Amino acid sequence: MAIYDPTKTPTDNYDTHTHLNDDQLFHDVPAYIGRANEFRVMEMNVVGYNAQSNERALEISNNHDNIYAVLGFQPEDTKDFDDQAFITLEQQLQQPKVVGVGETGLDYYWETTAHDAQIAAFKKHLELAKKFDLPVIIHNRDAFEDVYKILKDSGVKKGVMHSFSGTPEQAKAFIDLGMHISFSGVVSFKKAEEVREAAKTIPLDRLLVETDAPYLAPTPYRGKTNEPALVKFVIDSLAETLEMSAKDLSDVTRGNAHRLFLNHE
Repeated sequence: MAIYDPTKTPTDNYDTHTHLNDDQLFHDVPAYIGRANEFRVMEMNVVGYNAQSNERALEISNNHDNIYAVLGFQPEDTKDFDDQAFITLEQQLQQPKVVGVGETGLDYYWETTAHDAQIAAFKKHLELAKKFDLPVIIHNRDAFEDVYKILKDSGVKKGVMHSFSGTPEQAKAFIDLGMHISFSGVVSFKKAEEVREAAKTIPLDRLLVETDAPYLAPTPYRGKTNEPALVKFVIDSLAETLEMSAKDLSDVTRGNAHRLFLNHE
């Protein structure tokens, strides 16, 4: 028996950014996939962020239908993104179930990695995205100006601003560069009014949803371990903000994900 009444979610969902490769979830991947399917989350991208998680993303995607890998080094792990890591990543990106480069980008909030190292790694990821014509998945925290300039200068025209938490103006700037905007559980947080205002400005054909599991669990599960099944609550919150039905928003975001990641019309 499904743990969520399927008649209330009469369409399938695509979680475009989850970390089943994280230690908090990797110990029982089949169970998390099974529960996601009960919530009609039938497709997902497992996103890498360092060497080990990239290997795990490939393993999960190769062992399960309708699950895809995105590979890269997140800002705080760019200290390990040396020449050999670049070569390995370049080879991995050519595997058939890889649908994106990332997550990559800049994070000036934690200050765990020098800005110069983050920028150099970000630029290398953008080179790979361009070389293999793959969308780039971008992590941006407190670094809007640098992320925007580097992305604009790169000439990369397709990708995702992951777990967007910026302003309407910032969203428009990235959309003008060709990016999609992905919303996570943050959009459901009580104090995230600015994020919801930004959501209202996004063209429907640029909207995506994600969990970023095991992080950023949506209301009413905030503070607990997140998982792909809970993307349903992201959709519910975002649909309410946009004054759409959850079904219509599921159809829109799934279709956008298919076009961007799977080249499906």
